[in-house]
Amino acid sequence: MQTLVDAPARVPERALVALGSSRRVLVLGGALVLLLAGVVLSLALGVREVALGESWRALTDPVVGNVDHAVIRGQRVPRTIIALLAGAALGLAGVLSQGITRNPLADPGLLGLNAGAGLGIVVAATAFGVMSPLGAVWFAFLGAAVAAVAVFAIGHGRPVQLALAGATLTALLTPISNLVLFRDVDALNSLRYWSVGALTGRDLAAVAVLWPFILVGAAIALFVAHRLNGLALGDDVAAALGQSVGTTRAITGIAIICLAGAATALAGPIALVGLAVPHAARRLIGTDYRWTVPLCALLGPVMLLAADIIGRLVKADELEAGVVAAIIGAPVLIAVARGRRVAGL
Repeated sequence: MQTLVDAPARVPERALVALGSSRRVLVLGGALVLLLAGVVLSLALGVREVALGESWRALTDPVVGNVDHAVIRGQRVPRTIIALLAGAALGLAGVLSQGITRNPLADPGLLGLNAGAGLGIVVAATAFGVMSPLGAVWFAFLGAAVAAVAVFAIGHGRPVQLALAGATLTALLTPISNLVLFRDVDALNSLRYWSVGALTGRDLAAVAVLWPFILVGAAIALFVAHRLNGLALGDDVAAALGQSVGTTRAITGIAIICLAGAATALAGPIALVGLAVPHAARRLIGTDYRWTVPLCALLGPVMLLAADIIGRLVKADELEAGVVAAIIGAPVLIAVARGRRVAGL
């Protein structure tokens, strides 16, 4: 009888654990389906509408001289791949930034890392004539690293001060980048699309150069995900559990610089993707970084692809993805800034 009485109390607990894992798997699967749908729509929709069947033929059996096939292969495939890589990098950089700072406002854009990387690329183009992605990405890493050191030195690791320091640095570096860029006509012509956060202006050659950096950053992000759960409990608790807090932050910082620098070099200084995506992921899947990190890697490209598709459809001459992404992410920033409590931070 004791077994019959106790069993109902134990079974629901196990069922709840299983249900939680099942829900997380379903959410990840749903995000993957959204990502695949975004890729299909990105190839088919635009100023020139192409049927899905024709889009598939352009990929599998292209016809020389077919305008639709030329548009798909020459324009939409590169920008779709750029959206996938840059979106994943920004989503991961955002969740890592919020994890190591325990600050819901942390984001590579708001913390000044994107602005620092952008200034590095502008300096590379104007002062040294470096236009190639391989050369520019090192300047992007250097700019992002200097910005990160400056923000943490000014903010002393405190959430509010970090946000203020990052916003101040972004407000300072962005006009400096624009001023330097606008004074060099050749650099401006080369970087005019990149400077506003567009998925155009880069080709598959840039993707071939930059994807290894994003892969390294993503691998580090998955490696440190379980450690971020410890940091979420506080530095003292994490240290008591045997975790080296300084090492975790240093490794995670390297990943953030790789991701933010490569994404900026690839698609320009796109803001708020890294802010909105982690908040959406936590609402969908909870605060366990072992699940949140891979979900952000999926939702980041979904958001950037959606922004790019919307930008193509709302204007005949297209609206840059960076602008649309900022419009999408702005309500999230407003909600967080008004003080809504975010679990796990």
